[in-house]
Amino acid sequence: MPNTSSSNKSPTTKTFAEFSQLADYSLMDSLQADPQATSDGHDHHPRQVFSGHYVPVSPTPIPEPEYITHSKPFFKELGLSNELALDEQFRRLFSGDINVARKPMRSVGWATGYALSIYGTEYIQQCPFGTGNGYGDGRAISVFEGIFNGKRWEMQLKGGGPTPYCRGADGRAVLRSSVREFLAQEYMQALGVPTSRSLTLYVSRSETVRRPWYTTNSMSIDPDILTDNPSAITTRVAPSFIRVGQLELFARRTRSNAHQGALNELQEIVKHLIERNYIQVIDQSLPFTSQVIELAHLFRERLTTLVANWIRVGYCQGNFNSDNCSAGGFTLDYGPFGFCEMFDPRFQPWTGGGDHFSFFNQPLAAEANYKMFWAAIRPLLTNNTEALARLDQLRDGFAEAMNKEMKKMWAKKLGLINYDAALVNEMLQLIRLSKVDYTIFFRKLSDIPKQLTAIKESFYQPNSEQVEAQWGNWLQRWRSHIRSSGDIRMTSAAMKRINPKYTWREWLISPAYKSAEQGDYRSIKELQSVFSDPYSEQSPEIEAKYSRLKPEKFFNAGGVSHYSCSS
Repeated sequence: MPNTSSSNKSPTTKTFAEFSQLADYSLMDSLQADPQATSDGHDHHPRQVFSGHYVPVSPTPIPEPEYITHSKPFFKELGLSNELALDEQFRRLFSGDINVARKPMRSVGWATGYALSIYGTEYIQQCPFGTGNGYGDGRAISVFEGIFNGKRWEMQLKGGGPTPYCRGADGRAVLRSSVREFLAQEYMQALGVPTSRSLTLYVSRSETVRRPWYTTNSMSIDPDILTDNPSAITTRVAPSFIRVGQLELFARRTRSNAHQGALNELQEIVKHLIERNYIQVIDQSLPFTSQVIELAHLFRERLTTLVANWIRVGYCQGNFNSDNCSAGGFTLDYGPFGFCEMFDPRFQPWTGGGDHFSFFNQPLAAEANYKMFWAAIRPLLTNNTEALARLDQLRDGFAEAMNKEMKKMWAKKLGLINYDAALVNEMLQLIRLSKVDYTIFFRKLSDIPKQLTAIKESFYQPNSEQVEAQWGNWLQRWRSHIRSSGDIRMTSAAMKRINPKYTWREWLISPAYKSAEQGDYRSIKELQSVFSDPYSEQSPEIEAKYSRLKPEKFFNAGGVSHYSCSS
């Protein structure tokens, strides 16, 4: 499912002056700022934020920023020239120096608050104030919002320094996590999975920050050393960054009567969400209650499709709290994520995530987040019995809608016209028994092999004769389905459009960011190239390097097979 939405137009924005003229700040113009905030953006210390939709805050620039890379496909889509990434003022802005802003740009950025729910349970324990008023964008600061080729985008620095929500942290991101997020967003885009996007990546050549991590060849579960890491800033871009947790925050304040304008703030943020993420599909001439119901329906549709896509490509979010769940229905916040190599339904790269956020539990986590979304918008319909009943039906039907999307996904992944539960379930049992490489297996299967030998290349261990016999029987039954459904060559081609050839393998990403720490960015750019076309057959050299089984030494390796944090 490669994405083909990029514009074919020639870049029209070649200078920073031209770029600045694209500014259009709908969030700051239509929503309420925290009334206790300073107007100059010098608001970098932890404090409670009691009301308002955002806090004006200026980013803290990384010193001596050096260009690493930018997303050429996304620059083209935005109508930006590639040379702009090297422009001095552009570089300064997207490495945190907002002093270069020129009208109509704003001279401050903004950070937003949100609530935290984990698997449907509201939390305030990690808030330093014990109230929940301390959660929010601790190191993510938006610095630009504008219209590009008729589409609105918001640009947000990850690692742009502390905000009132930083909870005492330094607000920085390290090069390691910045490289991972930059590459992952563009890889997911190329896979056809809805996602935030990557714009630029800059690193400081003089500032480091200390983080816990793993020693070389460590087999520890938890980090076993403190390391000094180069600071970096990657800019992520989305139509908006409104999260389910953000809606929850205003709903909680409404329910507790936290302040006189709480319900109005909830209504305003929901209206803004519709304008930013659903304006093309929700008729804004409808009564607001009807818009809210349509929003709930569309978000459910997007969320179930998104999670089915995650499982299709082997992606595990790792930490799918409500604050990491985009209300626009796309992948957001690439923190402790990973991609499943050796198939395991319980695959979970984050040591703090547990089974509840594991690979095959993501549909359940999505349902928990949807229920928090449902609870957050419910106060807007309090006096409308009919609307509440319709909203409740959408909540109650989530599991069925999710199951429907999963069935569609498995059918397409196996080249079937109709979902066959027995065939799919037996396959899932066999690929677990055989310890297959998830990506290589489905790519080999896309050739519609006649013999088991062809897919054995994806197995991490030999099978017993009994298991091989089971495989043989399954393969025959599956091929019978394929033969009866039409042209085998067309089915094979269709399967290869949704079963990628190349996947994210952490043991190949790790050397890239380690080389980058030494100023060598060649591996990052090679990964960009490979990930930009993950469904195609590439050169023999690329295949030999990137389409192979995980070496044994990387199993259980700290920082590669698992990590507690990648910030």
